[in-house]
Amino acid sequence: MRFFDGGLRDGNRFLAMLVDHARNAVGAIDFLETMLDRASAEATEQLRGMSRQSTEARSVLIDELHKTFVTPLDREDIYNLSEAFEKMVVYASTTLEEMHLLRVPPDTTIRGMVSLVREQAEELHDAMQRLSKNPRVASDHANRIHGKERDVERLYRAGIRDLFAGASDPAALPGILYRREVYRHISNMADRAVSAANVLGMVVMKIA
Repeated sequence: MRFFDGGLRDGNRFLAMLVDHARNAVGAIDFLETMLDRASAEATEQLRGMSRQSTEARSVLIDELHKTFVTPLDREDIYNLSEAFEKMVVYASTTLEEMHLLRVPPDTTIRGMVSLVREQAEELHDAMQRLSKNPRVASDHANRIHGKERDVERLYRAGIRDLFAGASDPAALPGILYRREVYRHISNMADRAVSAANVLGMVVMKIA
């Protein structure tokens, strides 16, 4: 396993690509947060373009994995980290798209959840930047993601409770279900951040 250490110290294009993937996730979620009050066809298309770029970047990374014999991390870890980052961007895109198409304005639950997921993405980006020289610091960043995911889930459950507590008018039911779908997409983003954090935890165990 020691060849991993050398690859990390010397730098590697896979690590650089993963840092870029993490940065893309921060950018997409930051854009989502900025556009919560301004969901539009134009904003949706811009975020959809970020999603396409993230998917393309992941495809390039996987192609490079196929062509490379020695990698700085386990191939499966590289693959899974890239997938988690891409899925966060995809969920950011679908969240804004559904808010626009289903006419779901932001509420305190949506704002709180998105803010926490953006913080998760920032922690992941910081973790990836620290991984090569300070893996235990990277682990600290990754560990903070779990607490934020628990906060997201608390907001999610409270939001669902409040939605259906006031569901006395049958005509309001479609709007309630639409809003629940938006909540669910944001919760899924938080879950993908935890998936990445779990992989990072295993990576640090191998190299630290």
